[in-house]
Amino acid sequence: MTDEDTHMPNRIRGEVSATLGGRSYTLCLTLGALAELESALAAGDLMALAERFEAGRLSAREALAVIGAGLRGAGHEISDAEAAAMPIDGGAAGYVRLVVELLEATFGAAGGSDPGETGRGGVATPENPTRAGPSREPPGASRGPS
Repeated sequence: MTDEDTHMPNRIRGEVSATLGGRSYTLCLTLGALAELESALAAGDLMALAERFEAGRLSAREALAVIGAGLRGAGHEISDAEAAAMPIDGGAAGYVRLVVELLEATFGAAGGSDPGETGRGGVATPENPTRAGPSREPPGASRGPS
C-alpha cells in the first residue's frame, strides 16, 4: 500500500479515514491491531482493553498506540514514532476525535444513530461522558416486563 491511501473506508469493517501529515489514510483496528494494543497497554484480554477505552480517559501515549495500531491494521507500515510526527487538523482535539471515531468504529457506539453502528459498546466522549457499556446479556435474554 502506498503512503497516499485512496481506499474508501468501510465503517462496517471498522475502518475510518483521516488526514495525517497532509496525506489521507485509512485506519482499522483489526484483530492483530487489537492484540498489539493489548500488549502495548498491558491489557489482559480484549474485554479488559474495551473496558479501558470505555472509561473515556486516554493518555497521549495510549492515543498514539491506538492511532499507530489503526494505521498498521489498515496495512500502512508506519511506526508509532512516525505517526507521532504526523500533524492533524485541530491539533490535540483532532487526535482525540480520530481515536474516538476509530474506537467507535471498532467497538460500536452508544445510540446507534448511524446505520453502520451496532448500538453496543462505544467510548465515552467529552460530548457524551456517560454511555451504555457492552451488553453482557445472552441473545434472547428477557429485559423484564413489557
